[in-house]
Amino acid sequence: MASPWPTAGDLMTARPITLPPESLLSQALGIMRGRHIHEIPVVQNRRVVGMVTLDSIARRVNLPLSTKIDRLMLLPPIVSPSTGYAELSEQLLATGMRAAPVTGPRGELLGVVSRTDLVRRLPRIPALAGHRIEEVMAPLNLLLQERDPLHTLLGQDALRHLETHPLPVVDRRGTLSGAVGIADLGEVLWRPVAQGHRDVENRGTATEVEIRTIMHSPAVTVPLNTTTGAAARLMSDERVSSVFVVQDGRPVGIVSQADLIGLAVGGAGGGALGDVFVQIQGLRASADPAILSEIDQVVARGLRRVARYVHPVMLTVHFSPHASHRSGEASVDGRLNTDREILYASRTGWNLYAALNEMLDELESQARRQKEERRDATHRTSPRLVAEALEETSADPELEARIRSATHGGRSRRRRR
Repeated sequence: MASPWPTAGDLMTARPITLPPESLLSQALGIMRGRHIHEIPVVQNRRVVGMVTLDSIARRVNLPLSTKIDRLMLLPPIVSPSTGYAELSEQLLATGMRAAPVTGPRGELLGVVSRTDLVRRLPRIPALAGHRIEEVMAPLNLLLQERDPLHTLLGQDALRHLETHPLPVVDRRGTLSGAVGIADLGEVLWRPVAQGHRDVENRGTATEVEIRTIMHSPAVTVPLNTTTGAAARLMSDERVSSVFVVQDGRPVGIVSQADLIGLAVGGAGGGALGDVFVQIQGLRASADPAILSEIDQVVARGLRRVARYVHPVMLTVHFSPHASHRSGEASVDGRLNTDREILYASRTGWNLYAALNEMLDELESQARRQKEERRDATHRTSPRLVAEALEETSADPELEARIRSATHGGRSRRRRR
């Protein structure tokens, strides 16, 4: 019987579209729009030298369309045909990219495997498909109004979220009416003409249009209590990278491809990863290295505390800086996958580090309570079983006394804790 955990060779798209390093940005954007893809491998002499992505283009919005793509390309994760599902998931999540080139022994390009490929297979993997959507959904830290101007999306906060998932658009009643993704934004900002230059004449007014004029509608949604397998199947059928979780028509969360494949990190039996995988969202790739280093240290200390009570597998941290606050106030949401359950915590602090530390403290408290509850459950004697035991042993006063004493002592110890 075939293993439900496929490899890159099983999932990849062979003979993908590629571009040489000297190609123009206008060419890359044209292909991405026409083929509805977010990444294109950059190949020279049949070898992969980089990847140009829609996200990397969005970060450099003021570049002319005559720019060569070697100025924009990123170094992607490179995998072999034998790379397993769990490792593929980790590689894509660690780099924040949606696809990775699959190469042969001499570095030649064999194909491309994407998050979409992984999500398409997920419903057929029982260990991943049976979770409830509430276990993996992320909070919605930014809601757009239909009549907000397009330049709202060009702020640092909005772009930071767009790099992770589409943003929900609501009407005056707060009901979900549509969504805006990075591709929707690109359709308005880049308008190539015959010479491959941006249509400057329209550039000044483009950012003043209302968001409702560029959003895609209706947004793809699922209700609470949906399974992860059903959500993955819907994403594949609708060809979207995220679904919104709604209650009474109002958005309460979002589940992206990254959230779904995150379930696979450390989950493929013998291929499980030995270290804790940490995914940071909401901070731009160009963030100050000193800030990122300090965040790493805070997370490492927090995980060491948590590991005293549970076995952590994956930690997802989402930062939401409150740019309007002079104090630097920020919210931090955390989701910790352990070998037993998934824990959640959210905190707002006077700065990133304070909020992060308080969030990790809450995860530690939850982990400690979980361990204590498991320990108590192991030692706790059911009242029904005690009654039955007393009935059967009523003829033995000495044994009855020992049972009563043990039960009473256990309850006293729990009260003292």
